Amino acid sequence: MAISEFTLSTRQGSFDLSASVRLIGEDLLVAIWGGEKPHIGAVAMAQPRPSLKNPATTSATASVFCYVGHKEDQLAKAAAEVLAAALNTRVVVTAGIHWDNIKKEEIQRVIANSEILVDAILKRIVSDVAFLLKKDM
Repeated sequence: MAISEFTLSTRQGSFDLSASVRLIGEDLLVAIWGGEKPHIGAVAMAQPRPSLKNPATTSATASVFCYVGHKEDQLAKAAAEVLAAALNTRVVVTAGIHWDNIKKEEIQRVIANSEILVDAILKRIVSDVAFLLKKDM
């Protein structure tokens, strides 16, 4: 049986992030957090759609809600769109990340870690699906 819920973390040594992932039917719920004060700062909802450039490929469209003073909106939106397009399903991502006095180059590390985390989420889901398909044969 596939795992319907799991948690992953980056292990880059600095500005690491964690994600809790839950499959809800065919939909995906992801919470991303990190730093000294994890929280919910932004929420993105994405759904797959045919690409505007090439309708034969899948893209995604997202809507984002962000609490005043929070800056996780772009991270949540990017994660939701990547996951929705790759998995061809609706996705909700919450993000809340905070380090005091973070510098511009450190923010770039956080963004890179979020991309690593999203890639790890995709790999985990794909490997679970492949395991189930192989098991059913």
